[in-house]
Amino acid sequence: MRVRGQLANDAWEALLSAHAALMKRFAAQDIWTDLSMREYDVVYTLSKCPEPQRINELNRHVLLSQPALSRLVDRLAERGLIERLADPADRRGVRLALTEAGRAVQRDIGRRHARDVAHAMTAALSAGELGQLEAICRKLGDQSAKGANQ
Repeated sequence: MRVRGQLANDAWEALLSAHAALMKRFAAQDIWTDLSMREYDVVYTLSKCPEPQRINELNRHVLLSQPALSRLVDRLAERGLIERLADPADRRGVRLALTEAGRAVQRDIGRRHARDVAHAMTAALSAGELGQLEAICRKLGDQSAKGANQ
């Protein structure tokens, strides 16, 4: 019988392996012509925000270093997909938001990516398992967020 620590590490390794396999599968899809997957991650994250975000707020939700995110934001802004807005709370600060063109690209890629995700997930998991997976992942995310704020 595996001890709790070994079980936790085995579960973590399985989660990372599943993530890597799925990301490779999604990367191979023929939908990444307008944006790379990393660019889409930033555009998608901004699309979920109810208001413009400071770059440090955005950085909490994407898997990029601060310098890499800054360069990526610069490229997206040059392409007219992200706009920089003055921060009303801090005149020196800048907030980031999607432009209409950015929203259109996100919706277009998002629809195709959502179909790919749904196909991959439903091919492997039942509706009950999908619900369990969502609950487990939310629980892990909530616990991690609490730990980061302490």
